[in-house]
Amino acid sequence: MRLQNYGFRNFVGCGFGILLPMSGPVCLLHCRKMVGLSLGEKHFIKGGIDQNIRSDGRKRDYYRPIFVETGVIPQANGSARVRMGATEVIASVKAELGKPSALHPDKGKVVIFVDCSAVAEPTFEGRGGEELSAELSVALERCLLGGTSGAGAGIDLTSLIVAEGKICWDLYIDSLVISSDGNLLDALGASIKAALANTAIPKVNISAAASADEQPEVDISDEEFLQFDTSAVPVIITLTQVGRHYIVDATSEEESHMSSAVSISVNRKGHVCGLTKRGGEGLDPSVVSDMISVAQHLSELLMSRLDSEISAAEAEIGDDEES
Repeated sequence: MRLQNYGFRNFVGCGFGILLPMSGPVCLLHCRKMVGLSLGEKHFIKGGIDQNIRSDGRKRDYYRPIFVETGVIPQANGSARVRMGATEVIASVKAELGKPSALHPDKGKVVIFVDCSAVAEPTFEGRGGEELSAELSVALERCLLGGTSGAGAGIDLTSLIVAEGKICWDLYIDSLVISSDGNLLDALGASIKAALANTAIPKVNISAAASADEQPEVDISDEEFLQFDTSAVPVIITLTQVGRHYIVDATSEEESHMSSAVSISVNRKGHVCGLTKRGGEGLDPSVVSDMISVAQHLSELLMSRLDSEISAAEAEIGDDEES
């Protein structure tokens, strides 16, 4: 599949997600590693992309090898480590009982926080790392939770309700960047999906004697757990423009040449759950429509690969517990 062959048409009125231009002439979500490339190396990278042979041998629409390991943090309700090439991230999920908000009494809550450690990349040190962590957290919430409106949410917040208006599960998702070589947002999205697949939430029994005005008493089981349903959780596909072409799973060197990038979250049914744009150059709506079509196709391949990796990782955990 050649990304440039898709037609430019029919975006207006589709109503897909949120197109969010990030602030500043050069957004921190570039995650650009300030590598000292010579002029020859820069021409080599751009020329390879033009010829559909990238510097690591991939075509424009090919991912780097993806590896998934689940259950890496025993104290968490769920966790996973994901590697895409030299980019490596960890996500953990902690479930705590809380109270639904007055505005959404029928929904639980999910909070996503990303930590970009200076150990992963020296440019993350100080304020730069803090701002990047905040931007990645917001982008993930928009892609996975559908933004402030909740429209198109990939995580069903109603499934977290224990007693409507009174008790819900609050999920705290913490992600840590271990090493960074481009495409952080997609890797973080994949690690969250894998961590949620590994998440077991204790079964809660509610006291039947509680009146409508009283806060019910709960009994949290130590033996019975409910597996979190990840069937609707999307994957994130970032298409990065370098020269005249868009590439998937860009490395840091490739990102240093980008003019813009669009990240699109797509669920198993091919529905777009969220969309963010970054970079200084504007995009015609027809081009965005083209990119959505590409992302929907690539999401099927990425979803299948992640499903396979997660299943293998979970099976390995089951074998370890039996032995």
